Amino acid sequence: MRPLRACLGAAAAVTLAAAGTTALVANSASGATTALSNRWYAAAPYLMPLDNDPPDPAAIMDATGLKAFQLAFVLAPNGGGCSPTWGGTAPVSSDTAVQSMINTIRAKGGDVSVSIGGYGGTKLGQACADAASTAAAYQQVITKYGLHAIDFDLEEPEYENTAAIKNEIGAAKILQQNNPGLYVSVTTAGTADGTGWFGKQMLLEAKSQGFTPNNFSIMPFDGGFNGAASQTSALTNFNSILQSTFGWDQATAYAHEGFSGMNGRSDSGEYFTQADFQTVLDYATSHNMDRFTFWSLNRDRQCSPPDNGGRTSGTCSSVAQNDWDFAKYSVQFAGVTPPSSTPTPTPTPTPTSCKTAWSASAVYTAGDEVSYGKHNWKAEWWTQNEVPGASEWGPWQDEGAC
Repeated sequence: MRPLRACLGAAAAVTLAAAGTTALVANSASGATTALSNRWYAAAPYLMPLDNDPPDPAAIMDATGLKAFQLAFVLAPNGGGCSPTWGGTAPVSSDTAVQSMINTIRAKGGDVSVSIGGYGGTKLGQACADAASTAAAYQQVITKYGLHAIDFDLEEPEYENTAAIKNEIGAAKILQQNNPGLYVSVTTAGTADGTGWFGKQMLLEAKSQGFTPNNFSIMPFDGGFNGAASQTSALTNFNSILQSTFGWDQATAYAHEGFSGMNGRSDSGEYFTQADFQTVLDYATSHNMDRFTFWSLNRDRQCSPPDNGGRTSGTCSSVAQNDWDFAKYSVQFAGVTPPSSTPTPTPTPTPTSCKTAWSASAVYTAGDEVSYGKHNWKAEWWTQNEVPGASEWGPWQDEGAC
């Protein structure tokens, strides 16, 4: 993944949410809370409550009809230890700021899921000794906030750690067993083929532990994607992986599959507009997929200027839009018609000029830029005769179409 992901986070996720519409969970901090339907937790977009200029969730709810939010990210403490914190610095046990946001959302008839993991920081699966202690740390979060949903973000670098992934999957299974009715989703990195080697190893770990969540989701961005066609192709390919891994037929695999996108300009310069979101939403609903979410609500507003000078931001989308345009696709996935608003035309981004063409015989060092396959690429380290984009873990960073 890309350096910006460390501050933006991303959405590779395991979502644990209470099934049904009437289940009650006791919470000493906020009282009993009524669960939403599973579809709302499956549609909940990501929101960072303490970073990236957090938007007002009440304003988003009023403008869009959105009811569910995926709050991110819970990590192990930066100084070490097996206890949950927000962003590695703010202990969950003493939190009041996030609790206040949750209270606001619930007072308006909504609810939240809490996301653990992400790109940056140390994950609890890495810091805790085993699956049981990892699950105990997450149970503190569930109990603190009276949760019907918890989200495990399993991506690099954590998912390259076999022991950590064993702890995370084991913890998810324990929480599923100890919190009856939990809705469980697991999301990992996406590739053109569906998911890469580490994503497939994660699926095999789930199979070996006999752990079956409601869905596995992929993040088809930051991997040479551009637009909806490349994303729906990856979702089709991922469906085949689910079939072959778990022995499901196509319909069963789609019923256990989810999408986690990135709105606007991605870290690597890909663009996903409102029209792209509509296309993927149509694909998800027509194939009866279980989840449709995106990273993030902090970014679901227009930059100034709208293209943000061709840069990616954690606080705006870098495409022309009305505030909360992308949240409305989550509302539609949940089965609700959002309030209408005057659409902002989405201009085609100004094409980026192509760098000098890549040469197999040339030697490139970190920072060198080339063009290949109508994309610009930047070398991350010394390389020669390594085709840009040929390997997911290769030396070339995709800077987007040119």
